[in-house]
Amino acid sequence: MSVARRQRTLARPVAVTGFGYFSGRDVRVEFWPASEFAGITFIRHDISNSARVPAAAALRINMPRRTTLELNGVRVEMVEHVLAALAGLRIDNCEVWVDAPEMPGLDGSSQAFVEALDSAGAVELRSTVQQIVVGDPLRVGDDEAWIVAQPARSAGLSICYELDFGAQSPIGRQVYANDLTPELFRHEIAPCRTFIPEDVAHSILAQGIGKRVSAKDLLIFGPSGPIGNALRFPEECARHKVLDVIGDLALTGCEVVGHIVAHRSGHALHAELAKRLIEQAEHTGQLPQPLPHRRAA
Repeated sequence: MSVARRQRTLARPVAVTGFGYFSGRDVRVEFWPASEFAGITFIRHDISNSARVPAAAALRINMPRRTTLELNGVRVEMVEHVLAALAGLRIDNCEVWVDAPEMPGLDGSSQAFVEALDSAGAVELRSTVQQIVVGDPLRVGDDEAWIVAQPARSAGLSICYELDFGAQSPIGRQVYANDLTPELFRHEIAPCRTFIPEDVAHSILAQGIGKRVSAKDLLIFGPSGPIGNALRFPEECARHKVLDVIGDLALTGCEVVGHIVAHRSGHALHAELAKRLIEQAEHTGQLPQPLPHRRAA
């Protein structure tokens, strides 16, 4: 049985700067403390201080290769690495102020966000964190790609990701599984970078997207492995997929207690599982009243 911990927020504001992979635009991300039950909210202060987008599964819109949220015409893109850093370090309440739609790609991982958040420090609040404790298994996807939530094998969240691009892929088949703690997230998951096959990278560039991105900014896989880069872990790609799952499950607005197994899944399936977990928890009475950061409006 899981014991709920107390909610946490930042001790002081902190910022990270970079540029968006897709847009090429410079962006500054500021992390600010927030009150209990506030959840995670993105604020597009380049539009206005009231241009707020809660990190909620109901607000996800379909865009390729990234998690994007939109509310009342206000959009924030590629939020998964930011959300993973906050969730991985158990920062439950935070305002994320940004001056552009797309979050910075940095090196394709959550490491810079984690370093910034750690430098700010965290404080405990009075109320306990809201949890979704997985009961009956939930599965979304098909035979080719799927993700399932099962009852917890420990007191928290554990994830197993099976990555398989086929025998001809230079990425190969990888599996990574672990019980998640902030310490493990910092050292074993946060540094793991996003990746892309070389032919897909050329296709994206041909569309006029990503022209500011180089092989040093993420992992681009050619026939012999990463181009102009070296792996940080043998199964870095599978670990990065675990990072994505953590960020996308943060769209529940709760701490998920359960065991997640994923096979070739992506952001759309992760977000669908987040929605289903909310529905199940509301149905069973775990979440009797939807909070503002879980609502669509």
